Amino acid sequence: MGQFVNLTAADGFVFPAYVASPSGAPKGGLVVLQEIFGVNSHIRAVADGYAADGYFVVAPSTFHRVQAGVELGYTEADMGSGMALKTAVEALPAPGVLADIQAAVNHAAQGGKVGILGYCWGGLLTWRAACMLNGLTAAAPFYGGGMTTEAEAAREPKVPVMAHFAEQDHWIPLDGVQAFQEKHPAVTVHLYPAHHGFNCDQRGSWDAPSAKLARERTLAFFAQHLG
Repeated sequence: MGQFVNLTAADGFVFPAYVASPSGAPKGGLVVLQEIFGVNSHIRAVADGYAADGYFVVAPSTFHRVQAGVELGYTEADMGSGMALKTAVEALPAPGVLADIQAAVNHAAQGGKVGILGYCWGGLLTWRAACMLNGLTAAAPFYGGGMTTEAEAAREPKVPVMAHFAEQDHWIPLDGVQAFQEKHPAVTVHLYPAHHGFNCDQRGSWDAPSAKLARERTLAFFAQHLG
């Protein structure tokens, strides 16, 4: 359903994004942010799925500033590679990859009001985007690794946020989620009886009921805010 196109950030950096279009007039635009595994077959399937639900979807390659053409699986070796790439991107001078996400938001705006969602590292970037970027209307981070830390929780979102977390997530302790919720009472926080990565049907941590419920809630949230 989708295809890769080149987008250009404000600093002139050119990077690829997977773009999936709905069959009819779009209900809005969505930016989908990858995990640490690149814009792989799973992220493309997620983008295609939201396009099938009527959205114009843009999934930028958030690794491209440090390495082109990243498409990893979910083995231990892939995890190590992805963590190293994430570390390299996080070490970029500000605004770093946020400039690319802003370009993706701008591109998605041809579909109407723009929402953003992301998974794992993409969930953290979704939270940062909700707090720091322009042109967004709503944000839905999924198990955003790091977003419950004191430094990230100190940020203030500029748009409505619905955050999805897993009760058995060994990367994101529940006490951190609870502290985040207390700090941000306006953020809708949902907890699922699952592990980190429960949305991804290519991972052992996939939990179909939790993934289905989180997606239904996210679609309702975007329908409410994107109109």
